[in-house]
Amino acid sequence: MADPTFRGPKQLLKAFQWTIQGFKSAYKVEASFRLEIWLFIVLLPVAVWLAQTPGQLFLLIATGLLVLLVELINSAIEAVVDLVVGAKQHPLAGRAKDVGSAAVFLALCIYGMAWLLVIYTRFFV
Repeated sequence: MADPTFRGPKQLLKAFQWTIQGFKSAYKVEASFRLEIWLFIVLLPVAVWLAQTPGQLFLLIATGLLVLLVELINSAIEAVVDLVVGAKQHPLAGRAKDVGSAAVFLALCIYGMAWLLVIYTRFFV
């Protein structure tokens, strides 16, 4: 945990190290995050080819990053719920996990809609 009194370039370096640690942990533990990372990597060159404007490319990249962001938040929610509840089942724990999953689904829908929009404008407009 960070020392709240420590500031400066060293703090930025520490924050970056914790960020990398978070990415590594999510990649190692979360199968959905791994799948979405690889989907993003594979679709990135397709997005560069498909996009006709910088705005379209930005849309495809930003919505892909949105999916990763929401998946990371969902993974954090699931980890905290598992820590607090453990092997017991509780309706609120299930609700928290379900709501996180729904958020990921909506982010994926936004990603899909962005791709459909860019594909439509590329080939049908």
